[in-house]
Amino acid sequence: MNPTEKEEARETIKKIVLLNALRYGGKASPKPVFSKLLGDYPQFRRQIKEISIISEVVQEINALSLEQQKAVVEEKWPEALVEEKTEEKKQLPPLPNVKKYERVVTRFSPNPDFVLHLGSARAIILSYDYAKMYNGVFYLRFEDTDSKTKKPKLEFYEAVREDLRWLGCPWDGEFIQSDRLPIYYEYAEELIKAGYAYVCTCAREGFQEKSKTGKPCPCRELSAEENLVRWNEMLDGTYSEGEAVVRVKTDLGHPNPAVRDWPALRIIDPEKFPHPRVGSKYRVWPLYNFSTGIDDHLMGITHIIRGKEHLTNQARQEYMYRHFGWKYPETIHYGRLKITGASLSKSEIVKGMDSGLYKAGMIRGLPPLQL
Repeated sequence: MNPTEKEEARETIKKIVLLNALRYGGKASPKPVFSKLLGDYPQFRRQIKEISIISEVVQEINALSLEQQKAVVEEKWPEALVEEKTEEKKQLPPLPNVKKYERVVTRFSPNPDFVLHLGSARAIILSYDYAKMYNGVFYLRFEDTDSKTKKPKLEFYEAVREDLRWLGCPWDGEFIQSDRLPIYYEYAEELIKAGYAYVCTCAREGFQEKSKTGKPCPCRELSAEENLVRWNEMLDGTYSEGEAVVRVKTDLGHPNPAVRDWPALRIIDPEKFPHPRVGSKYRVWPLYNFSTGIDDHLMGITHIIRGKEHLTNQARQEYMYRHFGWKYPETIHYGRLKITGASLSKSEIVKGMDSGLYKAGMIRGLPPLQL
């Protein structure tokens, strides 16, 4: 941005901050200002670094009295006061089936393997705002059970916390999945005993070939007792990484092959891939759908707000919920957020960082949101 463009950007931000302050008794908050700026002025999405002055402008405006704030708006943007009255009527649409629950419970559940991005901000804000809209509860849950392909890093746990604070979304409780391995083991064993899960030692390619045609692998036909022996051998080191996985039984004729007998727990070599928090304590780790599905039930999550890319995950988890006799939470899925000329895929951003395509300053251009 040249000096003229920067001044215009500052004036735009100042207008949004002032209107936000007037709406909330003279005290503006960075979170709704940031959301409105990127929603109403998409050109700023490609200039994240330049809009890092939001916090500075918020402090400046909040130092004024309510009368002074109103005077500035009446002088510079009198038409905005009329627009603001119309804007006040807008609110989040109601959540489905709220009356079925004693209280609304939502969650934000990141993998702390990288900094957050715009897509994360949308999930955070919606989950938090809906919980508060119904005087409910909002949880932060770190999903850090992959110490191999999406390995968490200690610095990103606190970075995520900082981002939620900056967004004005304090959480009511915090959970870290790497602390909950005994819980996952207990429920895995329960499924195996009931005959709803089995330990599969087939080669991945061989299993997939059978799955494509709707045929069971030989492991599926083993008794619960035989599968319990295999399960204990996964835990005690008899099986090595890649030699056995626990699968949840589903419909082998399901139209989506990815749903058929999906993998729930696998072995990760604890010496080769130690976890940054618990080291080499565990060798059997839950995959996403198992740990997430278990935790959503145990934590009483009533409404899950997430992207449409999780529709297949929901189909997988619903089988497990039926096996346990649980009711699946209400789900709200939104479309993927896109920005022209940029990627919001965390995996793509990580690759870009590793290859040198991006630098830390480019990613962290809006402290402390760390976009």
